[in-house]
Amino acid sequence: MPSSQIQKGLIFIAGAVIGGLALAFVVVVLHPELLPRVGAARNAVRVAETPPVAATRPDSVMPEAVPAVASPGAPAAGSYAAAVQRAAPAVVNISARRVVTERLPRNLFEELFDDPFVPQAPRTRQRIESSLGSGVIISASGQIVTNHHVIADADAVRVQLADGREADAKIVGRDPDTDLALLRVELPNLPVMPLGRSDALRVGDVVLAIGYPVGLSQTVTQGIVSATGRGQLGIATFENFIQTDAPINFGNSGGALVNTRGELVGINTAILAKNLGIEGIGFAIPVNLARGVIGEFVARGRVIRGWAGFEPVNLDDARAQAWGYERGGVVVGKVDANGPAANAGLRVLDFILAVDGKRPRSAQEVKEWIATTKPEGTLEFDLQRGNERGKLKVRITERPGASPRGAKT
Repeated sequence: MPSSQIQKGLIFIAGAVIGGLALAFVVVVLHPELLPRVGAARNAVRVAETPPVAATRPDSVMPEAVPAVASPGAPAAGSYAAAVQRAAPAVVNISARRVVTERLPRNLFEELFDDPFVPQAPRTRQRIESSLGSGVIISASGQIVTNHHVIADADAVRVQLADGREADAKIVGRDPDTDLALLRVELPNLPVMPLGRSDALRVGDVVLAIGYPVGLSQTVTQGIVSATGRGQLGIATFENFIQTDAPINFGNSGGALVNTRGELVGINTAILAKNLGIEGIGFAIPVNLARGVIGEFVARGRVIRGWAGFEPVNLDDARAQAWGYERGGVVVGKVDANGPAANAGLRVLDFILAVDGKRPRSAQEVKEWIATTKPEGTLEFDLQRGNERGKLKVRITERPGASPRGAKT
């Protein structure tokens, strides 16, 4: 066959193919709905041609199922919503207002023309200063526990509940030594937070912090118990804090630290300075300590503590051996003149071997033993002074400067 005829045949076939493709393109553009039908038909054929897996192989593994949608109101796995729902209504926002008198600086005219021989009264002005914090309702009668520093020197305290109700609060008692205070409001049908046990907390337990930080509405944060029994932080006289990494911010003070059952285990109190680059270290007062203080507020309006008139301090092993002692422990760091310890003969640097037969583990423990001894009671101290050992009995008196009965509103 001549090559010219072959070329003509190929050209005809190529033209037919190109024409067919062009025609198909035009049909698809004008009628795009044809494509889904074709695809659906093909899929239908494939499904029909493939028998169900379970029907042909009952023992086969089923393909991965689509996650089921939880029914409305059902708790999600790992959710603490039930604990929050139980505890949050009893956490309140506290606004403390106080009148502050401040001295005004002298202006340039007064500096130039003031008569130095004529005394001038300083110019002052008064302004209202407000502070925000949180609190926890612990009884249906309206008792609210918070931090002392939230309401310190307040002339008026206002409380707002989570349900929007507001009321003025009366200060029942305050205790700077533990940084606790008790308020009372008169409102009906108050939500009450159940009290847990802080002595049952373990490092690693999940806890929730509930409060009103930085002027926001009620906020919940979550963390774990990082440590217990933290002291010597300089926050309060008697320290036995729960350490947590649950975020605590300004305004959270006095709020609730709760466990996963929604029970109160601590009162959020302080954080380490964030301006030093420290994150995730907050402290709460254990609810067991708060129970005792609240009981004193209710019974007497103030907390009565024993006082011995000296300051115990911790002594490490290295310094103890340098001073001639076998090991570290607790020594007398300061003795108040005319106090019970001074009158009994206690001296600075006396090494405390035991108090009423109990060996102290820290200076904080000695403070607590003294504070829990009733006034007019006695404590027997086993002491070492140089190479000599002996005993001294110290009569305990009431701690001076005890917090006064709360009367401000």
